Amino acid sequence: MDELTGIFRYQRTTDLHRARARSICTVLSGLDARDRSETATSAMDYALAHHFLEGVELAARSGDGDTLSWYRTHPTSIPPHWFTPTPIGPTIVQCPDPTTLLRSPLADTPYHLLGPSTEPASSRAAELVATAFDIAAEHGFGDLIANHSPIVCLLIERRLDEPLNSWAISRLPGTVFLDHVGDPTILARDLVHEAGHNWLNDALAAAGIGLDDGKTWNSPWKNTHRPTFGFLHSCWAFPLTMLFAARAIGRVPEVLATYLAQHRQKLATTDADHDCALAAITDIELRERLRMVHALAQRG
Repeated sequence: MDELTGIFRYQRTTDLHRARARSICTVLSGLDARDRSETATSAMDYALAHHFLEGVELAARSGDGDTLSWYRTHPTSIPPHWFTPTPIGPTIVQCPDPTTLLRSPLADTPYHLLGPSTEPASSRAAELVATAFDIAAEHGFGDLIANHSPIVCLLIERRLDEPLNSWAISRLPGTVFLDHVGDPTILARDLVHEAGHNWLNDALAAAGIGLDDGKTWNSPWKNTHRPTFGFLHSCWAFPLTMLFAARAIGRVPEVLATYLAQHRQKLATTDADHDCALAAITDIELRERLRMVHALAQRG
């Protein structure tokens, strides 16, 4: 088994996905979670449950009874046309207009919500994501992508020399938002990054770790001091993309070699601080996974 596979398989997170998805389904639909089998809950169920929970809240706040009813009656009967098959399982691909993204006082970044008017993305977009999933899996990141980015929202298609924006938000775990350049390898790299953020958010929640110790650390990626939470996120997600780039470098050599050179320099400056910041991770198993990825990226 690839060493990364073992790092990504964290039983506490699997248990969290199962418990939260079932709890949300019970709240929204009134179905007793005990009526569902032990194998019924997947990462996709978990991601969709949060879309439905958010949708119910928005519909209730706006007094939209029809939409509220739709969200409450569909948690266990997702429209099949939403799904795109990939080599590592079904995903949902969306291409929302960035100007229509929703904003909430509870979220720093905009987001897209699945709902009664959701239609699948174009075949070109679906093929791009499916190929990116395949590439990620080929290089050891299949579990990470499948379990922490089953819902992919492609935003602006940009040139390779333009900055690419991507993000994930804690209110919609399992959903990622990305600009792209139309290249599946570059998209796979950025999927690894955002899925990594979702993985760490879930792992911290599953282990009951808040990271609110009041300390700050110098982050070379933001060129500023960041709280422990943000610093450890950077020291996890960027090393993951470095590991991917090193493994997939033959696909787009010039781009990934440049990427690796830039990030190796930045990562090297975090050694001492990262070792100290890891003391905030009270779960030994989780702490060692973060330490291992940081070390592997330096060696790779």
